[in-house]
Amino acid sequence: MHRNTPVKYLVLIESGGAMVARLYDAKRGHVSDIDASSEEVAVMTAGLQPRHAAEDAVWSEALRGHNAAERRAAQVYTLDV
Repeated sequence: MHRNTPVKYLVLIESGGAMVARLYDAKRGHVSDIDASSEEVAVMTAGLQPRHAAEDAVWSEALRGHNAAERRAAQVYTLDV
């Protein structure tokens, strides 16, 4: 089923040894994943500053498959929607 949910957050995080860009809506619901090295990620994050806040409690459910070290190193971008 295709979701037509606007993406609010982009989280760059290590997953299985590779970097992945995880996309979330405003309620931190998972929308999709893409390769973190893709040009699309560079375009979406151009001019934005990441927050290192993926270890905050608000991300616990959304990033439950990631360990503490991965969450601590993650970069969280808030996208203009």
